Amino acid sequence: MSVVEQYARAHILTDADLPDQDDGAIPVVLRYDPDHDPRRVCVALPGRGGASGVREWTFSRALLEQGLRAPAGTGDVRVWPCGRVQSVVEFHSPHGCSVVQFETKALMRFLRRTYTAPAQPVAH
Repeated sequence: MSVVEQYARAHILTDADLPDQDDGAIPVVLRYDPDHDPRRVCVALPGRGGASGVREWTFSRALLEQGLRAPAGTGDVRVWPCGRVQSVVEFHSPHGCSVVQFETKALMRFLRRTYTAPAQPVAH
């Protein structure tokens, strides 16, 4: 199976629709499915109300990669470096804006895995 899934922890900087956490840390799932769309990645954030409140954001893999080096994005998802070891991902929705901070190396590790994921052979 060529799906790449990686669990990460992130910190809420602002929370339009994220659960309350004492230390601001939330569990996040990073997902890449090249058989579905090889140009896009998915970030799943927990919402209020447990599993039923999970919010998924699908956006360009190139946007994530560019945003680790310099501010990128103008739409619903924006990414930028924050210091030497952190990166910020900003998600906009009709409910507001969620700004989430990740360790850059976790995002880089995920991206590296997406580029080495074997594509499934196409049946003829």
